[in-house]
Amino acid sequence: MSTEFARLTYKSRRERLTRESLFWGSLDRLVRNPQGFLGLTILLVLVGAAVFAPALTWHEPNAQDATARFLAPSWDHPFGTDELRRDLYTRTLYGLRVSLAISLVAVSIGAALGIAIGFVSGYAGGWTDTITMRLVDTLLAFPGLLSALAILTILGPSLRNVAISIAFFAVPSFARLARAQMLSERNKDYVASARALGAGPGRIILRQITPNAIAPLLTQVALFMASAVIVSASLSFLGLGERPPDPSLGGLINTAKSNLQKAWWYAAFPGAALALLLLSLNLLADAVNDAIDPYARRRA
Repeated sequence: MSTEFARLTYKSRRERLTRESLFWGSLDRLVRNPQGFLGLTILLVLVGAAVFAPALTWHEPNAQDATARFLAPSWDHPFGTDELRRDLYTRTLYGLRVSLAISLVAVSIGAALGIAIGFVSGYAGGWTDTITMRLVDTLLAFPGLLSALAILTILGPSLRNVAISIAFFAVPSFARLARAQMLSERNKDYVASARALGAGPGRIILRQITPNAIAPLLTQVALFMASAVIVSASLSFLGLGERPPDPSLGGLINTAKSNLQKAWWYAAFPGAALALLLLSLNLLADAVNDAIDPYARRRA
């Protein structure tokens, strides 16, 4: 009994160390990749600016100054002011916070649901897989922005409903990719061994298949974050996101379009923040794909 216990303990410890080494090895390759380092650095700076916006700003986002209409960038107003004499630096940081929060929540919910649906469908097979995937194909037939507009038309414009619409848009993409990963893994020897030892479907999916199938899904998360930021900004640009006077990046750009000749800075700084956010997410997605690629692990 003691020998069997020691063997199981050693096996559990070895599996844990293997998982940890793969994680830290992937993280090390991500940081050493110039593209990954640049994307991660820009993203961390933007996230830090959004999270600590109250400490980094000295004006309220909706406060108005009677003498500050369309002021050019200065020390007191680094990004200038708008037509209602509000500080654009403050409003840009708070708008960045909204875009990041919506995208993170929506992609987390959509990815979790989509991956669960794809894994269960792919492992079960048969009629379960056929019916589930036909429903997913139906959802994929509708463009993401069009689906979001339809949902917001039914539920009404609000930040919560924007997050729901983006999550709904994310589910089918993650479901298809997760199913494909499951189909490529479920018939391998290690799965058959776990099944022969009496492991149930839930344990096999969570403990055996998921660690081997998660790599492309992590890349998809980074890529879809960029798509979610674009959809969120587009909906705010159309007036379906954050309600005025509260700021959002898309809303700031929308308001700025009629004042470009008076104040070039009105659209420039919110647009630059949005562009940097998208750039960092795309750079990070490519670097994550390189870091967790199995062939890269063999070359390291």
